[in-house]
Amino acid sequence: MLNTEPITGVILAGGRGRRMGGVDKGLQDLHGRPMVQWVIDRLAPQVTHLLINANRNLERYAEFGYPVFPDEIPDYAGPLAGIQMALTHATTPLVAIVPCDSPWLPADLVTRLFNALQKSAADLAVAHTATRTQPVFCVARRALLPQLTSYLAAGGRKVEDWHAMLKVCPVAFDEADEAFSNLNTAEDLTRPG
Repeated sequence: MLNTEPITGVILAGGRGRRMGGVDKGLQDLHGRPMVQWVIDRLAPQVTHLLINANRNLERYAEFGYPVFPDEIPDYAGPLAGIQMALTHATTPLVAIVPCDSPWLPADLVTRLFNALQKSAADLAVAHTATRTQPVFCVARRALLPQLTSYLAAGGRKVEDWHAMLKVCPVAFDEADEAFSNLNTAEDLTRPG
């Protein structure tokens, strides 16, 4: 890790997996290993600590050797509930967040987001590719927890709407569009890596 500050990494694996037939996406086999293992292998070297956010199969996720925490909000409230969990349980001032369904995330993701966050004094640094913003690939300040908790308590659920309330620094990853590919269907799991 090249960062000058400790960062907690969090893998969001708490979704319903609707587009994959309701299965727990992080535990689906991808070329002989659970998809979340691919993400762990990419993210763990980039951070100081690692947590997993899951809302089912907690014991199975714990077998990967990292603390596992469910959302505090019931009924699959979406990625912001996982981000709230991350900010609640992280012990570092900064938290790097990624989803469990992007096994080829960039090996320099956290360093680039961290550097941009520090230079801009933003609340949040978010990856942006040539085609779109990648809202759950971000480094956030843990100090955002009270504001996020209030947003969720008021019924807010959209990541983009929450971002609109913050000072956000977009970070270009135009050369790495494929690295942010989400595997959302059973067919996606058969694609070559």
